[in-house]
Amino acid sequence: MTTAPATPRDTRDQAPGYADHKADHLARLNKIEGQIRGISRMVADDRYCIDVLTQITAAGRALQEVALGLVDDHVRSCVTNAARTDPEQAEDKFAELNDTLRRALRL
Repeated sequence: MTTAPATPRDTRDQAPGYADHKADHLARLNKIEGQIRGISRMVADDRYCIDVLTQITAAGRALQEVALGLVDDHVRSCVTNAARTDPEQAEDKFAELNDTLRRALRL
């Protein structure tokens, strides 16, 4: 069962917390996309199982690094701004982040 976010997010008038690092995140994601295509070619070419698994692990870690960057951006921007301006909104942001981390960590 998936839990809904703590509050509905209306961010139409706000830049995302990762706006300052958007190009970096997109560059990493493009590299990961290339890694995934490479893994598909490895399977198509009947490459050794362990070599394919090694590349899958590397791609997974690369995605985790993007996720950590997004969490960092979110905390430094969205959560911090909410904490400075609106204590109730800050609590909502903390709850939302907590829910998201629980899902990501499967706790």
